Amino acid sequence: MNNPAQKFSRIWWVLLAGPILFLLGILAMSVYYSIASQGQNVEAIPELVAASTPYQLVAIQLILFLILNRAMKRDGMTWKDIGWKLPEGRQAWREVLIGAIPGVILALLYVYLLSPMLTSLQKIWDYVPAGELFTTLGASIVPFTIADVLLAPFVEESIYRGYGWTRLLGKFNQPIAIALSCLFFGILHWTGGFWYILLTGTVAGGLFVWLRVSRKNIIAPFAAHLALNIIETIYIVTTLTG
Repeated sequence: MNNPAQKFSRIWWVLLAGPILFLLGILAMSVYYSIASQGQNVEAIPELVAASTPYQLVAIQLILFLILNRAMKRDGMTWKDIGWKLPEGRQAWREVLIGAIPGVILALLYVYLLSPMLTSLQKIWDYVPAGELFTTLGASIVPFTIADVLLAPFVEESIYRGYGWTRLLGKFNQPIAIALSCLFFGILHWTGGFWYILLTGTVAGGLFVWLRVSRKNIIAPFAAHLALNIIETIYIVTTLTG
């Protein structure tokens, strides 16, 4: 049997698994291309690693799903326990609509306001060059679309507004649980740079956790996340190919 301390420590591993996997993925691909190049054309290694990012995203999302599933089993939790269950009297289509509408609004703000603002802020200071994020994500359209649209909304909502939220709320009061949920969701996106962490953690993460709290289920924040990522994917792909 798991004692409360073990269950609580498992939260941090689940919440930090994504950032750690991204770091390990980058290191692994750097080593791989370094060995494969045999000391020749070393300057191209960063570009090759960046080009592999969409494939890493797919692999990491799948691994995160397995980590989440194992953590839930060890804690004796079901998908309904973490929020994939509608409160009595609620209809799924209504929750989808309630989530999708602010998700679309946020996506439009992202395209026309937040994305240009992000680029401007990165020109002032960041550890990721301005504009590099889009180029990296759009390096391979098919795996990026699979990761961003088919996997990320479900996996990330299940972790950050599902399992993690449920466990955090069992240990902290609601304001602290909200802050931690936003913080870890932002850190998940550390490869996008400092300003991208801040943007995803506060704006996107804030919207998703607000929907989780107000609607008392994951379906609404999942719909918002899915709507945002669909439009984001279309924007990135059309920007790079247009």
